[in-house]
Amino acid sequence: MAASLISSSSCYSSPKTLLHPCGSSSSPSLPTLLRSVRSSSHSHTSSKLVFCASLKSYHHPLRHFQRQVPRPVFRTSVSGRNRSFHGIDRDIQVHRRRQKRGISTCKVASDALASDVKAYDAGQIQVLEGLEAVRKRPGMYIGSTGAKGLHHLVYEVLDNAIDEAQAGFASTVDIVMHTDGSVSISDNGRGIPTDVHPVTGKSALETVLTVLHAGGKFGGDNSGYSVSGGLHGVGISVVNALSERVDVTVWRNGHEYKQSFEFGKSVSHLSGSRLPRDQKGRTGTLVKFLPDKQVFTSTTEFDYSTISGRTRELAFLNPQVTIYLKQDHANPEKIRSNTYHFSGGLSEYVLWLNNDKERLHEPISIHRKKEGIIIDVSLQWCADSYTDTIIGYANSIRTSDGGTHLDGIKAAVTRTLNTLGRKAKILKEKDENLSGDHAREGLTCVVSVKVPNPEFEGQTKTRLGNPEVRRLVDQAVQELVTEYLEQHPNTLEAILSKALQAFRAAMAAKKARELVRRKNVLKSSMLPGKLSDCSCTDPKNSEIFIVEGDSAGGSAKQGRDRRYQAILPLRGKILNIERKDDAAIYKNQEIQNLILALGLGVKGEEFSKDLLRYHKIIILTDADVDGAHIRTLLLTFFFRYQRALFESGCIYVGVPPLYKVERGKQAHYCFNEADLKNLLKTFPSNASYNIQRFKGLGEMMPQQLWETTLDPTQRMLKLLTLEDAAEASMMFSTLMGDKVEPRKELIQNNASRMKLENLDL
Repeated sequence: MAASLISSSSCYSSPKTLLHPCGSSSSPSLPTLLRSVRSSSHSHTSSKLVFCASLKSYHHPLRHFQRQVPRPVFRTSVSGRNRSFHGIDRDIQVHRRRQKRGISTCKVASDALASDVKAYDAGQIQVLEGLEAVRKRPGMYIGSTGAKGLHHLVYEVLDNAIDEAQAGFASTVDIVMHTDGSVSISDNGRGIPTDVHPVTGKSALETVLTVLHAGGKFGGDNSGYSVSGGLHGVGISVVNALSERVDVTVWRNGHEYKQSFEFGKSVSHLSGSRLPRDQKGRTGTLVKFLPDKQVFTSTTEFDYSTISGRTRELAFLNPQVTIYLKQDHANPEKIRSNTYHFSGGLSEYVLWLNNDKERLHEPISIHRKKEGIIIDVSLQWCADSYTDTIIGYANSIRTSDGGTHLDGIKAAVTRTLNTLGRKAKILKEKDENLSGDHAREGLTCVVSVKVPNPEFEGQTKTRLGNPEVRRLVDQAVQELVTEYLEQHPNTLEAILSKALQAFRAAMAAKKARELVRRKNVLKSSMLPGKLSDCSCTDPKNSEIFIVEGDSAGGSAKQGRDRRYQAILPLRGKILNIERKDDAAIYKNQEIQNLILALGLGVKGEEFSKDLLRYHKIIILTDADVDGAHIRTLLLTFFFRYQRALFESGCIYVGVPPLYKVERGKQAHYCFNEADLKNLLKTFPSNASYNIQRFKGLGEMMPQQLWETTLDPTQRMLKLLTLEDAAEASMMFSTLMGDKVEPRKELIQNNASRMKLENLDL
């Protein structure tokens, strides 16, 4: 598991240093972390990494000349009987003398500035040619140079193959993860053109791989695609620029063409040979690339599960395509492979997402093509779900930040249920309209739009901005959902009943919160009594540790830096909100303490990071099975109650040491078994030492806890990010839901990957 080590900040220091061990620059996603709960959280963490960060105050060199001039104060002196002005205050004279010196100093500074301006001339303006800009600023094109950006290279090439399928020219895609760290992606589409381009004078193949903004996806009559995920013509050229080597093979016109590139530049000419008679009709493209270790310094190792997740959703979105995924390995028993083909499309996607839920009806499927835009929607309500899962795609690209297509879905669903509810007399005239949160409770929805000219935000395409898409999606969903529910009145009644139940639970929750406020109205603070707050009032520089039990809380309170570190101990295991509604949540004292301490507000309200009392929320539990369970319960609460906390980068997991090794007067702390083995190898064979295994945080002395877990210069933190909300939601349902069978299946499927020596028996 990749872990991000983030230096904490004090009330007066906020270092922005971000270090990534384990060969990964991206933080572990929620599904990855949740899959690891069956073992200790230490089994995959990296060795302790120590760094110091300081923030020095900055003063402008001319700052003391910018002080406000004091207002003149006149004084008088008495000479005999006459009262006369003696002059201005001496302070003013002193100030004016200083001001004269300041003017002289300013002139010197001005002359120096003028010389700097002259030195900054046209010769210092850099012009980056070819793919230099990509190698200079890779984050601009792929988001980051960590694991997320590394996998984005695969997605860029994969999206090109899917674009061929969407255009109706490809039916199969093969992805192979090779043992040397390279990845090859092939399709049976038309193949990249190989004739000479009229503008560049190079082959079209070399042009699209070495020239930015060169491609067949700009739209118009001369475009090679009516709909595509590529818009800017930089995808495959960016992959080429950020790879040590790229080998491209094209089958086209009865020939096989090959060309190789290194670090974005061609190292061979385009060569062609005739295909054998039995393969004469073969067409397609194969791209094999090896990421550049100079760019991806933290990791160049691809994760099979990450690529598998993206491959699966592409197969759901494109039911006409079969995608083969394979990971080679030197050991034949460790070779992994999957085949993805879902003829049911989005309906099958929704059923897969709701695999372990109690469904109220069959998926409602919507397909419409209007104004050149293709809209596909599938939605389904579940009785045992208290949140909504809405996933959007534009031209098969996941729009993780939403967009106009999702806005249209939400507005249409809310309006439709309110209209039908009043028409069926289920909602009375005196009743309020259902809000969006109540109408969508328990809803799972996938919407996919194919737009000829999509307006994405940035190259990574995380949000769709076309205003016409919202109108078309809104109309299509309202018309077809209305038609379906009018034909299935029992389904309408079940959905409205759940929405009304959600509304009543919200009202009960509101009353419960008001009751808490009334109980605390006479107190000086509404904060829970067990919270040991910090003195810093700036949430940006404040952090809170959520620990289990009074014993760990006591050590943490004594060992912390009370200027910017707060401690909130919990009593035992909190409520599993995966199985409870809002009313039950607000009646639980431990949950109420969490909400009040963190300043979370009411569930469903629009999230504002500025209202949080701490911008760094750190879960710190023991390194045992109970600690892992408590951590998962807390993550379930944060994910279901306020998912935006993960999107805003506020949730962390603290990693306490697992072992303390004492040799003489020296003490060493190890975070996992690998750390311990590496440390023991450095000792002489006849060395005498003592190994202490920490079972809980309460066993550690306050000073030990500070040195290993609380000190920003020494500790290890994991920042939890949310890359795939749908998969994370499924994992929470599997781990914390009512049904036992999915959990049993999860354990059976992953038992072979578990190392028995890591079990804490």
